[in-house]
Amino acid sequence: MQFDIELIELFYKTLSARISGIKELLNHPLTLSEKLLYAHLFREPSQVLIRSVDYADFRPDRVAMQDATAQMALLQFMMAGKDRTAVPTSVHCDHLILAKSGAAEDLQTATVVNNEVYDFLSSACNKYGIGFWKPGAGIIHQIILENYAFPGGMMIGTDSHTPNAGGLGMIAIGVGGADAVDVMTGMEWELKFPKIIGIKLIGRLNGWVSAKDIILKIAGILTVKGGTGCIIEYFGEGANSLSATGKATICNMGAELGATCSIFGFDEAMSKYLQATGREKVAQLATGVGADLNPDPEVLASPEKYFDQFIEIDLSTLEPYINGPFSPDLATPVSEMKAAAAANAWPTTVEVGLIGSCTNSSYEDLSRAASVVKNAYENHLKAKSVFTITPGSEQIRAICERDGIFDIFRKIGGQIFANACGPCIGQWERAGSEQGLKNTVIHSFNRNFSKRVDGNPNTHAFVASPEMVAAIALAGDLTFNPITDTLMNEKGEMVKLDPPFGTDLPSIGFGTVVEGYQKPTMADAPEIVIKQDSDRLQKLQPFKAWDGNDTMALSVLIKVKGKCTTDHISMAGKWLKYRGHLANISDNLLIGAINFFNDKPNSVLNTMNGEYATVPEVAKEFKKNGEATIVIGDENYGEGSSREHAAMEPRFLNVKAILARSFARIHETNLKKQGMLALTFKDKNDYLKVREDDVLTISGLADFKAGKPLEILIVHRDGTTETIQANHTYNAAQIEWFKAGSSLNLIRNSNK
Repeated sequence: MQFDIELIELFYKTLSARISGIKELLNHPLTLSEKLLYAHLFREPSQVLIRSVDYADFRPDRVAMQDATAQMALLQFMMAGKDRTAVPTSVHCDHLILAKSGAAEDLQTATVVNNEVYDFLSSACNKYGIGFWKPGAGIIHQIILENYAFPGGMMIGTDSHTPNAGGLGMIAIGVGGADAVDVMTGMEWELKFPKIIGIKLIGRLNGWVSAKDIILKIAGILTVKGGTGCIIEYFGEGANSLSATGKATICNMGAELGATCSIFGFDEAMSKYLQATGREKVAQLATGVGADLNPDPEVLASPEKYFDQFIEIDLSTLEPYINGPFSPDLATPVSEMKAAAAANAWPTTVEVGLIGSCTNSSYEDLSRAASVVKNAYENHLKAKSVFTITPGSEQIRAICERDGIFDIFRKIGGQIFANACGPCIGQWERAGSEQGLKNTVIHSFNRNFSKRVDGNPNTHAFVASPEMVAAIALAGDLTFNPITDTLMNEKGEMVKLDPPFGTDLPSIGFGTVVEGYQKPTMADAPEIVIKQDSDRLQKLQPFKAWDGNDTMALSVLIKVKGKCTTDHISMAGKWLKYRGHLANISDNLLIGAINFFNDKPNSVLNTMNGEYATVPEVAKEFKKNGEATIVIGDENYGEGSSREHAAMEPRFLNVKAILARSFARIHETNLKKQGMLALTFKDKNDYLKVREDDVLTISGLADFKAGKPLEILIVHRDGTTETIQANHTYNAAQIEWFKAGSSLNLIRNSNK
């Protein structure tokens, strides 16, 4: 289905002229990323922007939100005093559906349990002119790809995997809700101009290798923070050989590298996908400006001259990868898994194989996995593991039922879950997970942090392609290599599985399925009512502005040790129900983070009484006594999901600053938006100087300036002191957010 066609027509009509002006300004051949970034500047570009140095203001074409993040974003938008959104916006109900019994029953349960939230989202969307996709319609990123994404456009979304739309050549960036509110109110959206990593793909995929294996390999090369502050731009003959949905898988998982977004140039595969999904007009328009939707020829000829980092990957020599456990960048080729599992004592019996999520739930993904299962069934093989499938959208579900794909999965006991995120985000009521037993699962999702999939810290979750998940679930063994190994069937025969095959576009078409879409009427929209006693929704109160004092004395709440993702800071799973209630969800603040001083989660010293308690309890005690605290973080603090709750919760509980060795991009921005200080140790070794009963005094706030470090006095309990320096990345506008108490306070004040 095609939305916003007038906007898209205008974009393409003016694109070539804009890019000509950009070339004249920059005076060198352009990468695709440069073309689209400059083309979406809020104001006509007048100067060359220095990558990783200059901040730039952008005008995205649209905003997308999923139901968990949309609650807080809409609560903030309500405070802005606007009648409707300034750009096309959509909300997608995909996060709150708990996977347990199967699609029909789980969806019915969700509509009852989450009725209050769905009613709030539906009424707010109607009031403010926002497209609303009801529960069951599909996962946000699949719906965007099927209906909204267009080559060359720019979109921001309140989910870290928004870059999925890069599979259709779109600059699509994950952000926090406050960023979304900026754009929804018609304001500019700010981003530090990113560096650009160029990845040239040569050769072609073959056999058991899929697009998923490309990004799994790259994750091993770049690590979870190697893409921070960068756009990853793919090109080359290998890129052109991939389907649009294969490209989307790669762009989706760029979020696991910390990348701002990932993108491919417009090609025939994108055109075919647009046409197959009812957007022939967009395909025609994009084809007409195809050169503007790709890097310049000089860039393709000498990429090392134009990218900040250049990588080349030969697809013809690539083998399947299995990444994990506990981190999506721990990359192991399937041929090396047996040795790696033995060396690390990973449990090799695979209990569950899960296919789907926003990353790998396309028709191509499911058809290739189904071919593996069909081959096994015909050779009298049975699955040794439990097997689940999560479709990406109602459209995909409908055509998979139509074409018999799900019947194939059911023959080996496969369970079809609802068109939602489900197990990928911990929304999975897995029997026995509460026992905390050490076990292994394998899935085609994007993330595999501890506890993420089922809440059990001892679940070793591994990431692979859908076809590899199918093969390993059949074998029930993590070390099974379908390229070389065989399986014994019911007849006692040794069977070698055939390589998978499938198609990116169904032979008889996608059809048109838009079930679950609510078009906003805005006619006599009722007031949005939030019950006073609701435990799901709570109207927001503005955060207090900076008090103007030059110094800020802060007790240490927790010194975090090692990896601290947004899942550690604000868990999903059972806590998703409180995403619209700031007070209630703040009870999960940092409960997954490991305390440096005792190697325990959710156990920190309350210096007011000398006793240990949970992080939220101690934070509340300090707040009750009118005292503020600081959180000390390690490297890449806040990696993972875009959830701004990880920034709003500490702000709500009177945490004034986060001082870390380094930050993940989205989380650092979210902290700034909420009026907090996001600081980094000038000398990373100073992290070791902080003790659990210290008080840190930050000084120089009256002269808070871009590029000027702040001074921090560490006062130890024994009376000794140490002085360290803290860096920051605030610019002048962001410092005003801090002074006002939040970026939203500035928006609201400007509307008074």
